[in-house]
Amino acid sequence: MRNKQKKRLAKLYALLTVPNTIALLVLLLCGGAGWWFVTQSGLDWSSPQAIVQSIQNLGSFGILAYIAFLVVAIVVGPVPSTPVTVAAGAVWGGFPAGTYGVIGLFLGSLAAYFIGRTLGRSAVQALTGKSVYFSKHRGEIYLGWIVFVSHLFPFLPYDLVSYGAGISGMSLPIFAIANLLGIIPNTLSLTYMGSVSTIGFPVAIGLAIVFLVMLVVFPWGVKRHNWLGLRDTIRLETVERSGVKGDRKNG
Repeated sequence: MRNKQKKRLAKLYALLTVPNTIALLVLLLCGGAGWWFVTQSGLDWSSPQAIVQSIQNLGSFGILAYIAFLVVAIVVGPVPSTPVTVAAGAVWGGFPAGTYGVIGLFLGSLAAYFIGRTLGRSAVQALTGKSVYFSKHRGEIYLGWIVFVSHLFPFLPYDLVSYGAGISGMSLPIFAIANLLGIIPNTLSLTYMGSVSTIGFPVAIGLAIVFLVMLVVFPWGVKRHNWLGLRDTIRLETVERSGVKGDRKNG
């Protein structure tokens, strides 16, 4: 019995390290912010456009609220941020909304990475219901390219990629750079699609077609031809309380 108690205490002390404590605080803060957004903020959740419009009605605080919403969408999930990002372009314009979106998604991805790296796979499983495996057999530079491509062509959720990178122990500078460079073009394309009145209807249609092609063609290539070796690098497992429900390699 004493040995079991000592092991439990050792696990508890391990969780109370400074990085783990910070990660827990970030997770709790995002959870609290998510609860506030849903129950106390008074936002209109009837549509993405209504969400962004009601955030804009908060005035200058609305920009911070929008950024915080995107951080929560990444960390807590599953909160669909893509429709809201498109709607933001219609409200604030393509470039301003894109800038706010990049900041929010980048901070949310860093938070998810940090939580995955410090709290580990069990915490991510409890939070997302999935277990994410990143293989480092080709090196961290290759993983950085995978993160970049998965954000540039958003066939995988930002949160799972970020959690997986953190769990794998991927270098923070490599992850941060690849993450940011992948987020920027994708986010700006979404916000400019939303700002049809600013960029013109034909351009918006062209962006929408390119975006849809990326969503369809690239996942097909990964599934059929294992482009970039993604199926050998990233694996997702859906987890239930009784154990692993299913297993699939991405693509």
